[in-house]
Amino acid sequence: MNYILFDGPYRNNLLPFTYTRPVADIRVGILTIRQKWESYLEYTTTTVTEDYLADKFPMVEMAENIMINASFLPNAEVVALVKNLSHNQALFKDEDVIAFFATEGEEVMDFSAFEAIDFEGDIIKIEHTWDIFSKNGEAIEEDFKFITKNRNSEAIPATVNTINPENIFIEEGAKLNFVTLNASSGPIYIGKDAEIMEGSVVRGPLALCHNATIKLAAKIYGPTTVGPFSKVGGEVNNSVLFGYSNKGHDGFLGNSVLGEWCNMGADSNNSNLKNNYAEVRLWDYETGGFARTGLQFCGLMMGDHSKCGINTMFNTGTVVGVSANIFGSGFPRNFIPSFSWGGHSGFVTFKTNKAFEVAEVVMARRKEEFTDKDKAILEHVFEETKQYRRD
Repeated sequence: MNYILFDGPYRNNLLPFTYTRPVADIRVGILTIRQKWESYLEYTTTTVTEDYLADKFPMVEMAENIMINASFLPNAEVVALVKNLSHNQALFKDEDVIAFFATEGEEVMDFSAFEAIDFEGDIIKIEHTWDIFSKNGEAIEEDFKFITKNRNSEAIPATVNTINPENIFIEEGAKLNFVTLNASSGPIYIGKDAEIMEGSVVRGPLALCHNATIKLAAKIYGPTTVGPFSKVGGEVNNSVLFGYSNKGHDGFLGNSVLGEWCNMGADSNNSNLKNNYAEVRLWDYETGGFARTGLQFCGLMMGDHSKCGINTMFNTGTVVGVSANIFGSGFPRNFIPSFSWGGHSGFVTFKTNKAFEVAEVVMARRKEEFTDKDKAILEHVFEETKQYRRD
């Protein structure tokens, strides 16, 4: 069977992260959503997404296909039902379709003509940006059980202090010495060739993905995910870094999500709690206003390729778009459009030629290429988001 992940109805709720990737390539827990589905299905997937993303994330359609809503995270129970779908069958959770059987060339689906199968079990659904950190603990737990099943961890070094060591899994090549790992409140997963430097204190759940680094004397509270090739230091609480992003110095990051190729300057901080303890609202790209989150703790959402200078201060519930550069004293506003350059005193447009120069240098440092496909995506995002910029 051919499996295709589609963005579904929540794609715009997940901006700015879905400006530069399909919903399937969001990281929550240890793995991306795509990696989870492919691991459970034991099959590769392709994607139905926005046209401008299709060159980088193509779809392969066959005569018979099972379409999967990428907002849903797989588990053994739901995957068994997905694999058994046949002609004119669709799997639902409440009002949302999880998956359905489609034949080649079908473009408009009339689910009223389908046999509806209701999924009664529990399943994690990612429909808002804040779900990425608020549901990250559950996702780490599920990924940890799946990834480590019937496998043995590398030995925990003798210099490492542990609580609940049976809830700690270390992959080959990981380095850690003279650190404290407390897995009593959730599992700790340390990926291949990852490193935790001396003096760090970690409380799970934690996903430290392959080649990621926790720097000297860091304080990490779970549930936190440090994506591949990312670096964190200082104090981090309940946050997700997708990959290739750095928060390498002192300062606080809490209840936040950073996309790829982001960088937080030294001593930068975000607020994750309002002074009056009120519910946090976040910028909503769908409505062009601020939406209720239902959360008391909610910090920073930063899209791919965005950066901030040293000592930057972010207010509670700040949304930063793609390829923004923030610096200077004072609090910048809590919605910063894509390709903005500036801070509290105001912003100008960060021109694409300059943004591309930065992206090329940053990616080359990690031996990654800034391709023509990447440029085309960012050029589209630049045009799509110009309505939010003032100049």
